[in-house]
Amino acid sequence: MSFIKKFLKAVSPFQILVMGYLFITVSGAFLLSIPYASRNGQWQNYVDSLFMAASAISTTGLVVVDIGSFYTLFGQLVLMTIFQIGGIGYMSLLMFVLYLFDIKTSITVQLTAKESLSGPTLRILGKFFLVTVIFTLIFEASGAIVLALYWMQKYNSITAAYYGVFHSISAFCTAGFCLFPDSLMSYKDSIIINGSINFLSLAGGIGFIVLYETFVFVSKRLRGMKVKHVSVHTKVVLLTTFIIVITATLLLLVTEHWDSSISIIQRFVYSSFQVISASTTDGYNTIDIGAMSSASITIIMLLMFVGASPGSTGGGIKTTTFAIICMYIVSLLKGRSNGVVNIYEREIPTESINKALGIFIMFIIVTMIDLISMSMTEKCNFENILFEIISALGNTGLSTGITSQLSITGKVLLTVTMFIGRVGPITFGFFILGNKKVPIVHYAQEDIFVG
Repeated sequence: MSFIKKFLKAVSPFQILVMGYLFITVSGAFLLSIPYASRNGQWQNYVDSLFMAASAISTTGLVVVDIGSFYTLFGQLVLMTIFQIGGIGYMSLLMFVLYLFDIKTSITVQLTAKESLSGPTLRILGKFFLVTVIFTLIFEASGAIVLALYWMQKYNSITAAYYGVFHSISAFCTAGFCLFPDSLMSYKDSIIINGSINFLSLAGGIGFIVLYETFVFVSKRLRGMKVKHVSVHTKVVLLTTFIIVITATLLLLVTEHWDSSISIIQRFVYSSFQVISASTTDGYNTIDIGAMSSASITIIMLLMFVGASPGSTGGGIKTTTFAIICMYIVSLLKGRSNGVVNIYEREIPTESINKALGIFIMFIIVTMIDLISMSMTEKCNFENILFEIISALGNTGLSTGITSQLSITGKVLLTVTMFIGRVGPITFGFFILGNKKVPIVHYAQEDIFVG
């Protein structure tokens, strides 16, 4: 016990968080690599199994093998367990158990838990993780029932139930793993599949904070009660998500080269599904991504880069980060030299603005490093490589079809990229550097001319 206490004092919450995900990734990779996990009964290349485990823990969904035909039931269950943990966070499960049994935790563990979902204050931490697990169970169970009933038309009850559970968890965790070789392209005209996956992905992508506040708001309104307060965070997430989905769907309708046999309604269904898939980073696709126009692929890349919302199962720089940066630019263009950002009669703290800018810059840096490196190691065109990198960093999982063709170096680079995308570039930076250090010396200011 004394060793554990010394260890917790020596490391930062960021380092504990990253090491936890790293441990799960390495352990999961080993389980995926053993002969019992593969249908051919042989050891899987560890680089490939590590790639798959990193893709699962980061809920990315990029794959180097066909899950349905390559892995046995054991391998598939291992993969499903990893992306379930990755979706709600291993700290959520830990804090849920501790809260359930009223076990006291150290301040270091609490801070680590707080960082894992970027949301609750320490005061409501236990309750928040309880809500997280409850919402996860409700949405995943509901989705599993609907999907299972649909697949019972084609498969036996046990297979349909398994498919329902697997794809419901994958959709809510925005993981995008699929047991079909063509993702969901065979079901592109199914309203039930499209609707269920979209609903689960949006629920997982807007974040547990927003889900809880929305639930409280709706339940109180239905009972005729007055809602005193809805946080600015929830308002910004819902508004930004709505604007992104509607705008991107219309753009995709216009920019994609549709076959004349595809009706307007079908085009809308395909476009909206792909936009929601990219923006929530769930990674499913109902149309061939590699065959899309360059303009459409660019739109998808931008959506993957922005991604889902904080405290969600999705990746990307997050909708709130994008919203704050946009509002900050507008503020500067309006002549506010101090860059004050106001929304809903509230002022956004400078710390939040700086963090948003930092996340954006670090995402760009990681993308550029990967792009330069993979341009040297991979025999693919620039557009496909960039798409793959943004998909990995944004934890989306959409691909133009080059993932299985990547070199070992390319797979390793994307493995690290997916991991950075999952824990966050700033958290990963703190993992490398250690605890935050408050400067004890403040120097005199001197201007540098920019612009």
